[in-house]
Amino acid sequence: MMVLTHIAVGFLLAAPVAAAQPTLGVPAAAGALVGGGAPDIDLLVGTHRRTLHYPVLGWVGAVPAVVIAAVTPTALTVFVGVGAAAAAVHSTSDVLGAGDELRPWERTTTAAVYDHHAGRWWRARYVIPYDGSPADLAVAAAAAAPALVVYDGVVRWLLAALLALGAVYSLLRRRLVPYFERVV
Repeated sequence: MMVLTHIAVGFLLAAPVAAAQPTLGVPAAAGALVGGGAPDIDLLVGTHRRTLHYPVLGWVGAVPAVVIAAVTPTALTVFVGVGAAAAAVHSTSDVLGAGDELRPWERTTTAAVYDHHAGRWWRARYVIPYDGSPADLAVAAAAAAPALVVYDGVVRWLLAALLALGAVYSLLRRRLVPYFERVV
């Protein structure tokens, strides 16, 4: 899935917080942005979907962080709780997509995300055929919709801009492969 889809899912987690406690909406949004996107830093450093993706162990930190945020809602606990949950969802949901390859529609690898706990790769499920696919963009839009309703101002504009960027990426995804190949 696109990193933008993961961020939108993070905003889906932040929207109820912002609706219930508007003063904590911005920390929740910041957590969604950071937590939803952070695992994909391993595109640049390490092995993608292994170095910073923790589909099982991520929940070990996320669950207590969410409980602490629910019991003691402060800007910091909400930021950490939403961020940790968004990162855990990101890491786990990568199994729903394709393998980590430049042309995922060719299905040359089935390795979706590494499970550090079990010491093995989880198999790609192809529910989302590939990052940037129309299905991926649809998931991003659906996940972002509640936050677009709840938030206003800068947060709404940021999320709308991310969705627009995702739409452009989706339109160009297959045509970008030759450029990605030069970089990789």
